[in-house]
Amino acid sequence: MVPVFDDWHSVPPEWTGGVVALGNFDGVHHGHQALLAHARAKASELGAPLLAFTFEPHPRGFFVPDTGPFRLTLAPAKTRLLAEHGVKAVLAQHFDAAFAALAASSFIEDVLVKGLRARHVVCGYDFTFGARRSGNVEMLRAEGKARGFDVSVLDPVTHEGEIYSSTRIREALRHGWAREAAGLLGHQWEIEGQVELGDQRGRTIGFPTANVALGEHLRPRFGVYAVRALVDGQWRNGVANLGKRPTFGKLQENFEVHLFDFAGDLYGKVLRVALIDFIRAEMKFSGLDQLKAQIAADGERARAILAA
Repeated sequence: MVPVFDDWHSVPPEWTGGVVALGNFDGVHHGHQALLAHARAKASELGAPLLAFTFEPHPRGFFVPDTGPFRLTLAPAKTRLLAEHGVKAVLAQHFDAAFAALAASSFIEDVLVKGLRARHVVCGYDFTFGARRSGNVEMLRAEGKARGFDVSVLDPVTHEGEIYSSTRIREALRHGWAREAAGLLGHQWEIEGQVELGDQRGRTIGFPTANVALGEHLRPRFGVYAVRALVDGQWRNGVANLGKRPTFGKLQENFEVHLFDFAGDLYGKVLRVALIDFIRAEMKFSGLDQLKAQIAADGERARAILAA
């Protein structure tokens, strides 16, 4: 696992003096991957470390705290994906009132130049920084030239005329379009959370489920999905229900994962669950018999999807 630092002051000297990739990187989608590939090439060219500079919590969550869950990737998943694309260390800068108030000029002079000793900075065309987003890529380029570091600004990455963006991926997931989201991301979209103790109703009807904490993940369309879950290093097929279980009247959000042909104890473990395809919308059933029949049908449908 790559080292992660939560403040620019705490980055050790061995991770400074290199290439800094700037961005929120929520989802680490195709656009982010192009930026990281460019940064990786620059780091190789310079024989220097590649550091990803991102923010925790996401600035949107800081400025609009009641916005509701919207994250595509929480910190552990984001770090893992960044590492898969060549990042050697991550600065997940703690985003608080003090950092939000930092002037754009101070971000460049104190953080990038004095703190990180950046030799090359890579960012997207729409990157902004500093208090009230007063800094932009034009300022970064000009200041870099004056202060001795190079700047690469990447144009938007498009597919069939559409820009790859975290916003577009969130929209796809809210429609239940798991396959489209995966295509935009370049990898399956996952919910990663600890398995919590539920009401164990699934066991009583023959379909034991793992109740996975949703945390700050975006809520995709409620309903049933074909999924794969990583258990002890092995991906296992399954079916999952995301929703409020209207049949039981609790109306509390749950993400319940049933793994096929699995009988192990998952309580307390952190599970990565990839949404593969949407099967059906959430439904209210007249009784347990109808529910059991539908769950069995959902399972067969999920098996067929995953086999294909």
